[in-house]
Amino acid sequence: MTASRKTAAPESKALQKGQQTKAAIVDAALGLATQIGLEGLSIGALAEVARMSKSGVFAHFGSREELQISVVREYHQRFEAEVFLPILKAERGLPRLRQLFANWTQRTSAEIDSGCLYISGAAEFDDRPGPVREALASSVKTWLAAVYRTVVQARDEGHLADDMDAEQMVFELHGLILALQYEARFLRSSKSLARTTQGFENILQRYGVSQVNAISKVTAKRGATSKK
Repeated sequence: MTASRKTAAPESKALQKGQQTKAAIVDAALGLATQIGLEGLSIGALAEVARMSKSGVFAHFGSREELQISVVREYHQRFEAEVFLPILKAERGLPRLRQLFANWTQRTSAEIDSGCLYISGAAEFDDRPGPVREALASSVKTWLAAVYRTVVQARDEGHLADDMDAEQMVFELHGLILALQYEARFLRSSKSLARTTQGFENILQRYGVSQVNAISKVTAKRGATSKK
C-alpha cells in the first residue's frame, strides 16, 4: 500500500465521522427547534442538549443562521419522506390525492404537541427578510408545488372537473391543514380532525365530477390508448 493510500484512509474515516456528528447535531437541533422554535435555537442551547462544546458545534455550522437553515432542510427532507414519497405507490389521480392529504393530516396531527416547523417558522420569520426566511419559504413552496401536481394529475385522470381551478384547490387544502393545527394545538378542539376530514370531502365534491362522467372519461381514455 502506498503512502497516499494510507493517508487517504484515515482522512475518509475522519470525514465520515464528521458527517455523522453533524447529522446527530442537526437531529438534536430539529428536536429542540420544534419545542422552542427556530428563533430560540442557538449554538449554546444546542451544545448543551447535544453535550458538546460550543466550539465543537460552531465548527460544523459556522453561524447560528447556518444552523437554522440546516434544520429547515432536514425538516423538509423528513416531511417529504413521510408525506409525499409514500403516495407514489398509490394509483395516479384521486387515490394518490387522497393518500397525500391523509399523510399530510396524519403528520400534522402527530405534531400537535411539538408543533409544525413550517407553521411556527412562518410566524417567527414572516416579516424578517433573510436566508432563514428564504429557506422556509422555499421549502413550503416546493411542497405546495407537489400538491399542485397531484391535483392536476387527478384532473387529468378525469377524477376532477376539467374546468376546476387547481391553484384554488391547493389553497383550500392548505387552509384545512392550517386550521387543523390552529384548532387542535391552540384551541384544543376535539372535533378538529373530523372537521378537517369532512372539509376535504366537501372540497372534492365541489371540484369533482359525477361518478358516471368519471367512468365515461376513463373508458374513453383507455379506448384512445388502445387504438394507438
